[in-house]
Amino acid sequence: MLFRTLLSSAGGLCRQSTENNIRFVSTKDLKDFFSPKVAPRTDSHSQLLTKSEDKHLYKLQFHNVKPEALTDYKAFSAEFNAKLESTEELPMKLAGCWSCWYGDQDTVVHLWRYNNGFKGVADTNKILGSQEWYHEMTKDRSKMLNHRNNQMLYEFSFWNDVEPREGPNIYELREYKLKAGTLVEWANAWSRGIRHRQSNDQAVGGFFSEIGELNTVYHLWAYKDLESRKQTRQDAWQTPGWDNTVYYTVPLIREMSSRILVPLSHSPLQ
Repeated sequence: MLFRTLLSSAGGLCRQSTENNIRFVSTKDLKDFFSPKVAPRTDSHSQLLTKSEDKHLYKLQFHNVKPEALTDYKAFSAEFNAKLESTEELPMKLAGCWSCWYGDQDTVVHLWRYNNGFKGVADTNKILGSQEWYHEMTKDRSKMLNHRNNQMLYEFSFWNDVEPREGPNIYELREYKLKAGTLVEWANAWSRGIRHRQSNDQAVGGFFSEIGELNTVYHLWAYKDLESRKQTRQDAWQTPGWDNTVYYTVPLIREMSSRILVPLSHSPLQ
């Protein structure tokens, strides 16, 4: 049967004509048909998608360093982070820190884990607020920076825990900015698809934003080198089911980017 589709300039209507009938479809119906279908939520993302334990709240920091100060900043960072780690009863631990190799140049990335969720954040701020060395060192650090940004993240329940690892490795931090309201659909697809990316132990951590730029997902991967990254990603396409993960998640993305990171000498992730 032959169909002809005509757009009405007057009413924004689509007319589908057949031999026996004519019906009108609104542009809203067309939009609904082609838009991703998202199931209604019954709880917050933090309850639906995170692990039940209380140690899976993270802070992701991006420090854009003045190019002439990058070497000094790396040395300073090792001293600064060591003092934070040695501060008694501080419920914040360093998960990893890297210098950006490809992507945002002259940028250093820090990933911190908080114990006890947002209570740990409040306790950390209280403890550090009383430390004179902390105020002095943050003042010195600010002189090396052009700008900085941080976000609070939750860890996806279906990803493996972020654990220290031996090197040498390079890391890839992939950032996905999703369409509002599609995070649960993203998680559903990746909870099935993550097993296709475990063959070389490349999966390090998966997170979504709670405070900062919302509807943002971060995936952290480890590879021996760029050639290993290329081969590992190609191999995933030979695994039945990986194509479905890509097929169902690509329509959910507004923007995406990739950073290749090199661990700093004191990073638990090497």
